[in-house]
Amino acid sequence: MNSTGERLRRRPQLSEEVAIHLREQIMTAAIKPGEFVRMDETAERLGVSVTPVREALLTLRGEGMVNLAPHRGYVVAELSRTDVDDLFWLQGEIAIKLALRTADAITPEQIADLEARNERLRDALTAGNVAQVESAEFEFHRAHNRIAAGGKLAWFLLSATRYTPSRLYATDPGWGVVALDSHTKLLEAYHSGDRQQVIEQTRRQFTDGAARLTQHLETTGIWDDTSDEPVES
Repeated sequence: MNSTGERLRRRPQLSEEVAIHLREQIMTAAIKPGEFVRMDETAERLGVSVTPVREALLTLRGEGMVNLAPHRGYVVAELSRTDVDDLFWLQGEIAIKLALRTADAITPEQIADLEARNERLRDALTAGNVAQVESAEFEFHRAHNRIAAGGKLAWFLLSATRYTPSRLYATDPGWGVVALDSHTKLLEAYHSGDRQQVIEQTRRQFTDGAARLTQHLETTGIWDDTSDEPVES
């Protein structure tokens, strides 16, 4: 069994974990629009039963990421440039709202805590440990967003960011440079009370994320002129 399958087997809520895996595959075009997601093959590859795969596909269908082709199975839906732009615009707008609330509430002790978390991200990037990079980035933003005390907004942001392929970024050194620098400048803006810089550095992370994902997807050929007929995989 591969490492992904072993990781999934150890965790609860398998259907949610399978959905996370498939979202990443779809958002990076590892599975391209028009291709079928075969339940048996997916279950075997991940080392799980067919049931959580079926449940995950039902979830993804509700999100508009896959469509059901009658008598044929689930096929990956179209992913356009506009879809990518919209996803990151939405994330950015919510994040800016939370960041401005954080600016009003953050204490020197909380800034110091976030600085320490940013250093953990730096260490993970230097070590090239992808799992630790993903974890450190998530923990930085989770701690940051809690300061704003906007539970519902933070939930909406988390829901939107599940379409962000974190592993793609965690393996991109250029993304790491931008993430560290934007975090550092954001914390400096909190120190100085520069609200415009808070907005700019928050937006910067999502603008950069959208550009990197768009660039990656362009290399996969999903936006080339191709037939709309689903592809058997």
